[in-house]
Amino acid sequence: MDIKIDITQPAQDYLAGLLDNHDVKGVSIRLFVTQPGTKYAETCLSYSKPGEEKADDEIIQLEKFKVYLEKMSMPYLDEAQVDYQTANLGGQLTIKAPNAKMPKVSADSPIEQQIQYLLHTQINPGLASHGGDVTLEEITEDMVAVLKFGGGCQGCSSVDLTLKEGVEKTLLEHVPALKGVRDVTDHTDTENAYM
Repeated sequence: MDIKIDITQPAQDYLAGLLDNHDVKGVSIRLFVTQPGTKYAETCLSYSKPGEEKADDEIIQLEKFKVYLEKMSMPYLDEAQVDYQTANLGGQLTIKAPNAKMPKVSADSPIEQQIQYLLHTQINPGLASHGGDVTLEEITEDMVAVLKFGGGCQGCSSVDLTLKEGVEKTLLEHVPALKGVRDVTDHTDTENAYM
């Protein structure tokens, strides 16, 4: 996968200094996104000790160290920047990853990413007006998207109509490989339902 990640020279120098002071010889850096493609996504840096690398990691070889990129995080790391700025009271390492919550997608992107993108950009903005949202739980072997409604959609009396006429229609129209959708939400809990 061809992605662009900018690790500025000040960031490289700062990280190289941290690695030089580490107890373990040959330690590197790992860059990844937790809960990628969700509103809770966080871009993280951690140490990667020798032997902790994974077979499908992508590797960026910098002048003084390696950066291992987690395969699942790759589309979410495109256009990320790691920078270090000095200030009067020290310095700060910052990571900006504009695609962490929602990567760029195309017809060639994995089906999960295509669905996440549609939920984020087309479906959830409409549901948010009722205090609701929907998330992708999984894609079954027979290409059915398993969805879970939350907020005002959980227990709402119109959820069947929303699922069939809104969510399913949009997903099937934009993701031809998808065969259907299934709701796994417990709609007996109507405490936050939008009525």
